[in-house]
Amino acid sequence: MSSIGMRRTTLATVGLAVVGTMVLTGCKNGNEDPAPAQPTASATGSPSAPASPSAAGSEAPAGAPGMAKSGQTFKIGESAQIPFEYTKDTKGEIALTVIAIEQGNPADLDPLKLGDKVNGKVPYYIRYTIKNIGTTDLSYSSVGHIKGLLGDGTEAQGLSIIGKFEKCPHESLPKGFINGQTQTGCAVALAPSAQTKVAAAEYWGNPYNISTNSKGLVWK
Repeated sequence: MSSIGMRRTTLATVGLAVVGTMVLTGCKNGNEDPAPAQPTASATGSPSAPASPSAAGSEAPAGAPGMAKSGQTFKIGESAQIPFEYTKDTKGEIALTVIAIEQGNPADLDPLKLGDKVNGKVPYYIRYTIKNIGTTDLSYSSVGHIKGLLGDGTEAQGLSIIGKFEKCPHESLPKGFINGQTQTGCAVALAPSAQTKVAAAEYWGNPYNISTNSKGLVWK
């Protein structure tokens, strides 16, 4: 998306991970105002629902030999080759790798001004890399649909952020994102308390989601 003339405001929303998985926008453009405005935020949502169980060995998406299978589980640091679709005209293949799930500090959320919505909650930062392994230029696409899972397999609450959040930076893919190019990304998941951890991450973008009668890819 274009960000020419965009006011650099940070907006955060707490919600269910299935609808509130972090989406950060902030396309690179030389005409951007480099000085962010004071962050503002609104908060909605309720405790997260159980995630769909994940199991290795499910059928691979149709027409995608060599791609990760629906429901497949990976270790942190392992890559999954997946078909990627940003728009109907922007499709390709990427290697997605969750490289870390890092516990943050509740005070990290203070600039987002979410108040009682995040009281007692602990942010976790799901860090991942995206590598273009296809033949399509994926410039300015955004790779999201990554959520956290708690130790019992239920979804962690997600955090939607528009603007910059230094603790967990995420930007659209840059211009010239062709085969072999790599970029890092980050998603925020919220544990309900200090006694509960975000233990895994799940990618639920097409074709690995319930709308396609499929299951997500899990890293733990």
